[in-house]
Amino acid sequence: MHTPVLLSEVLHFLALKDGGVYLDCTVGTGGHAAAILESISPRGKLIGLDCDAEVLELAAERLKAYSRQCSLIHSNFVHLDQWIDEKVDGILMDLGVSSFQLDSATRGFSFQHKGPVDMRMDLTAHPSAYEVIHSLPEAELARIIREYGEERWATRIAQVIVATRRRRTIRTTLELADLIRQVVPKTTRIDPATRTFQAFRIYVNHELENLKVGLKKAIQVLKTDARICVISFHSLEDRLVKQTLRYFASSCTCPPKSPICICEHQPLIRILTKRPITPRPEEIQQNPRARSAKLRAAIAL
Repeated sequence: MHTPVLLSEVLHFLALKDGGVYLDCTVGTGGHAAAILESISPRGKLIGLDCDAEVLELAAERLKAYSRQCSLIHSNFVHLDQWIDEKVDGILMDLGVSSFQLDSATRGFSFQHKGPVDMRMDLTAHPSAYEVIHSLPEAELARIIREYGEERWATRIAQVIVATRRRRTIRTTLELADLIRQVVPKTTRIDPATRTFQAFRIYVNHELENLKVGLKKAIQVLKTDARICVISFHSLEDRLVKQTLRYFASSCTCPPKSPICICEHQPLIRILTKRPITPRPEEIQQNPRARSAKLRAAIAL
């Protein structure tokens, strides 16, 4: 079962209210949701979204004691406004891949297990990573790996993928990881395949595009004094979250050299975390997958 990261910190910044209505945009297997429901029972309500139908089934089992207070919906948070009838008291967005997804060989998220090169959160969506690496031109593959993986060896990796697919198909995660290791020198403790796998996962699931739209919608459905918490796991996500929160917390978005303000921009939130909150050493020791987590929080005005 997935261990929720930064749980006590999330509960602190959400400042949960008895009887409140909360939205978990990435409910996963229900770890954070269970703790939220325990705090807002018996009158509170939680709406949980996830684009992965398999993890929703696990969440339903984990949260069955709160079935009257909890609505679980198979949907990406980019569509959250379609499921919210009224403004909410708090929102959580945990952007990480769940342990269930990482440990499931059939999903293809990890090169620790032999499985199909898939990487889709929503198995009804297309394309899969397999379709991407076998159809896109070399230059586009290199762009994806460089942009979403921040990988300096992107051109080399794209070249070896294209050269290999001319001879045979690349069917498994282990095959793809081995190809990458052939052309990327191992200079740190991080496996050379890590950044490329991240890049294809982000691209396949439209993660950054969805985050940009979904976070904006989330801020707009907060009640006054409601809180939003966002947990990111890599620099691209965290940068986007930081920039979006700053934009909605700003009283002026005019260019810095503008002599007067003409934008009439009104702040919607106040940022509660000057710097991102990171896991304590004891949490990382218990759950190494939490080590890259960063939490940012804000309150609606």
